[in-house]
Amino acid sequence: MEARSGVNYRGIDAAIVPREFYTRPVLAVARECVGKVLVHRSAQGEVAGRIVEAEAYRGPRDLAAHSARGLTKRTVAMWGPPGHAYIYFLYGMHWAMNLVVAAEGDPHAVLIRAIEPVRGIELMARRRGYPAAARELTNGPGKLTQALGITGALYGADLCGDRIFLEEGKPRAALGRSARINVPYAKEWAHKPWRFFERRNRYVSVAPRL
Repeated sequence: MEARSGVNYRGIDAAIVPREFYTRPVLAVARECVGKVLVHRSAQGEVAGRIVEAEAYRGPRDLAAHSARGLTKRTVAMWGPPGHAYIYFLYGMHWAMNLVVAAEGDPHAVLIRAIEPVRGIELMARRRGYPAAARELTNGPGKLTQALGITGALYGADLCGDRIFLEEGKPRAALGRSARINVPYAKEWAHKPWRFFERRNRYVSVAPRL
């Protein structure tokens, strides 16, 4: 597949991640998306953040995954082709952004938990009501979607299109790994070490960060 180009935060051409990236096992995508840059273009402008924390969800057997409840109107995007957005309302307050991965019919997804702002930071700050340098700008799944202007209107959006996509980023620091956050209901699945994060990055949402 021919790679498209965008402009990354260093002011040079950056390759846009092709669909083949998403057609792989969910743990590989979750691990390797750390360091990639999530970009959203809207009428307000372009914003982007480097992914520093992500979690893998391998349903339907994974009790922490929404797809463990089967195919529903809410989860239909997870069962579709890889390289699309699965977006849901979190705690009745915030949107959460996920990458649909693996193969069509395998409802696997990667939750983006935190990003480091790299482009359009002033617009992010206005949306969040925080100073541009504040850690709280994007250090959580609901915070980063508000900062990037991602809502349910992007449900099912093609991540290989021109509106929302991943770019290649700069090499990441050492990678950390832990159990996922806030999934105690998932029984033994709650202990799977399927959270990946960039060590010592100040935007990682919760401990462990080292």
